[in-house]
This record gives sequence, C-alpha cells and structure tokens, in this order.
Amino acid sequence: MPLVEVSNLTVAFSGTQVLHGIDLTIEKGEAVGLVGESGCGKSVTWLAALGLLPGKATVGGSVRLGDQQLVGASRTALENVRGSRIAMIFQDPSSSLNPVIRAGRQIAEAVELHRGLTGKAASFEAIRLMELVGIPDAVRRFDNFPHEFSGGQNQRLMIAMALSGNPDLLVADEPTTALDATIQAQILDLLISIRAETGMAIVFISHDLGAVSQVCERVCVMYAGRVVEKCSTETLFRQPRHPYTRGLFDAIPRLDGGRERMVPIPGTVPQPGRLPGGCAFAPRCGHTSELCHNSLPQLVSLGDDRAAACFHPIGDSTIVPAPHTVQTKQGVTVS
Repeated sequence: MPLVEVSNLTVAFSGTQVLHGIDLTIEKGEAVGLVGESGCGKSVTWLAALGLLPGKATVGGSVRLGDQQLVGASRTALENVRGSRIAMIFQDPSSSLNPVIRAGRQIAEAVELHRGLTGKAASFEAIRLMELVGIPDAVRRFDNFPHEFSGGQNQRLMIAMALSGNPDLLVADEPTTALDATIQAQILDLLISIRAETGMAIVFISHDLGAVSQVCERVCVMYAGRVVEKCSTETLFRQPRHPYTRGLFDAIPRLDGGRERMVPIPGTVPQPGRLPGGCAFAPRCGHTSELCHNSLPQLVSLGDDRAAACFHPIGDSTIVPAPHTVQTKQGVTVS
C-alpha cells in the first residue's frame, strides 16, 4: 500500500475548476518532485489534501493516507494528520513564523502538540531539532525572535517545526525560493540528510528543475491543473517527452559553452475557467495537430516508467489514440 494515494483529485473555487483529476502516489521513504509554472496547481494539490483551502473551495476525488481517507474527513481527523503524519513547509517562512513569539518557543509548542512533551522536555527537544537543522548555538538562540535570524535560518526553523511530529511525509513547498544560491544548496543538502536519517518521504514542490534533480527520484510535471508527464528523474532529464517539459528544460540558463539566448515558452498559462478546447498547452506548443485543439489528451504509458498526456510526444512518430470522449472548442464533451 502506498503511503499516500491521490486519485482523481479535483478542486473548484466558486464554480471555477482549478484541478482536473490529479492522480499521484507517494511510496514510503521516496522523494517526489512536483514541477511547473506558477499557477499550475502544485501547491493547491497539497493544500486540498490537508484540508487547508478556504471554505469557498469544493474538493472532490480521493486522498488516502494509508487506509485513512482525507477528502471529506472531519476537522479533528485532519488536525490529527497535520504535523504528526504529514507536515508542510510553506514558501515564505517570515509569514509563517509568529514575529512576537520566541523562535524556540514556537518549535516547543509544536513538540507539545504532536509529541505530548511538556515544560523542559519540550524545550530540550526543540533545541535538539534546532541543532539537527543546523542552527548554530541553539541553546542561546532558543530565546531569539524570528527577525533575529537570517532568511535561511528562518527556513531551517520551519523545517525543525515540521519535524517536531516525526511525520511520515514532508511537503516542501518552494522551500528555497527566496534564498540565495549558497543557502539554497544548504537547505537542499539538509532535506536530503534528514530524509536519509529519518526515512520520511518528501514531496518537493518547485519550478527549479535543478533543485528537483538533487532531491527527488521521481518527478510529476503539472500544467493548468493536470499532470502532463511523470517518470523517474533520471528518465525525465535524459529525454523529456511532453513539449511543455521540453520547454521547461529549454528555458534553463546554461553555464557551459558560449553565451546563448534562452528559449522561453511562448504565451502564458491560461486562466482557470478560460482553458482552450482540447489540450490546454496547444496554443503555446509547436507540435500540434487538429487533434490537439479538439481533443483532451489523457495520461497514458509511453513504456518503461513514463506516462505523458500528449498526442505527439517528442521523439515518437506515432500519435497517441484520442480518448472516446472529446472536448470540443466550445467546451462540450461528446462521445
């Protein structure tokens, strides 16, 4: 049984659908990357799984943590999962830490909540976690406020707080976005070492393919609320098959060789509720046919460990058969 199994997960805000049937499995102890441009649904997927979306959100499908169903679970059941079974590190630690409570005390509160320790025992465990994530002189800095730490150290504090409940899965949502390159590398090394030490699984959400390659064994590429390609990291970096994935690689700046202009993906991600008929990436793609504009490609196996949602995968002269149901340009689904 997978640690987490996401099946046909859908999310709509006030009637506008933003996730369109996400299927994803996380095995015990593995690291999986979710990549894609901003707005593709990476973070929403896990906020929905943990019941952290606002009340106007409508969530459908299934998210199973072992044999426990999270979609539609009670508030009490979800509170018992958050932190103790699945912990999440958010993008901006400065907005997640309380600026008027001492940093060590915030970690100690998480220890008290998830582990049942109190008083000095909780404080000693908080100091141990601060040392684990590389906060120097943790005993003295226990009483410092968040503004007295650097941005990288605040991110380490968030990781320490996430580890306070010994979670089975750590969801790291863009944990290196606001950090410089040296601190980014330190945070990535920290996640790798903590995973090796604790055996927890990691979901690493990022638009940085280089960071994903260091942390993850498997990658899911998302676009416009759908998974468009998934496979092992090694396979993806050897030969991306979906045109969108290829576009992400082409837009990465290169440090070797001469100076070359980066190749951007033309256009922009379509807004939810304004998706084109057929493949959502078709207006930005250079590998389209009439089929792409009229039919919605499904995620199908391309052999080995790879699946892609594309009628014309790169490096393949064949055309993936169209599904039995077809979405027309007017948005009407017919058989």
